[in-house]
This record gives sequence, C-alpha cells and structure tokens, in this order.
Amino acid sequence: MQAAGNITVALALFHQWLTDAEHAGIVEPSAMVLATATKTKSPSVRMVLLKQFDDRGFTFYTNLSSRKASEIVENPYVALLFSWPELDRKVHVAGRAEPVDASEADAYFASRPLLSRIGAWASRQSRPLPNRFVLLWRIAQFATKAASGQLTRPIFWSGFRVVPNEIRFQNNRDLQIFSSPLAVMEAQQE
Repeated sequence: MQAAGNITVALALFHQWLTDAEHAGIVEPSAMVLATATKTKSPSVRMVLLKQFDDRGFTFYTNLSSRKASEIVENPYVALLFSWPELDRKVHVAGRAEPVDASEADAYFASRPLLSRIGAWASRQSRPLPNRFVLLWRIAQFATKAASGQLTRPIFWSGFRVVPNEIRFQNNRDLQIFSSPLAVMEAQQE
C-alpha cells in the first residue's frame, strides 16, 4: 500500500500501534532506535525516547553536545525503529531531523519531572567526569537553583523532530511466510 503525501494515514496507524503497545504493558513503548551518520557516512545507533509525535513528525530531546546531536547537525538524514516484539510489530521511519523551536523545547523542559531537569544541567552527556563526587556536587548545585525557581532550559539542551519521508509498518503475526512491510507511506518530497 503506497500513498504519496498522505502521511496523516501513516501517523494514525502509528498512533494505534503505539497505543496497542502501551495497553500490552510493554515497559517502554516509546523507546526507539535512532540511527545517524556523520557526513563521511560513519553510522551510529542508540536508544532514545519518543516524546511527541504529530503531523509534523517524531520528536525527541537531547543534550546538544551529544554525539547524536553532532551527527544530526553534520547529516540530518536519520532513521528510527520502533520494535514491539511482544506484538510482533515494527515501525521503520526514515526522514530528516530538524531542531524544534525554542518555545517548544522550553515548554517540554518545564513539563519534565524536577529530577530530570536537574539531571539535564548536571550531566555532561558524552563528556567524562573525573569522579562521582563531581556529578553529585553538580546535582546539589542545580537542585539549589531549582529550589529558588531559577532552573530554566539550558541552551545546550533541546529537541529534534524527525520529519518522515517514509514510514514502514511490519506485522509478523499477520504474515504467513514472509516478513515484509504491511504498508509504506511516502511523504511528498519538497
């Protein structure tokens, strides 16, 4: 099934599958593999959490000094994989990652639990700390700022939205022999 430019249908199916995964009791149904590559085509993958999706795409947040953020800046073409083995379902997404705007990142940051906001400041993601004491000291320092209401989103922390140009759905339970995609929705290229 192909529908050029009809990403709305694909996103509706994704929403249904994500809801099914949540109701099935899967521990982290919003966990997704994020594949990036440098401009020299050296790939890397890691797990991230989907924080929002809508008709604009799939959004996650990160420290902008992380490897994933650096690779996205070099080469914005990425892939996502949602895998729910308990349901024999996978969703593959390919597209272009673009930064979310500051107001959206600010709003999401403010909605996070306090310890997560403190952790965003205290952690030096992708950079080693000399010892655990330094991390604990940084946590205490930013907890004090939080207590005084001065803990806003750090400039080095924001989000990316993956604007899909392809979404593939794979449901192994409904396939008799071959594990091929159930549906491919391709967004219209601009």
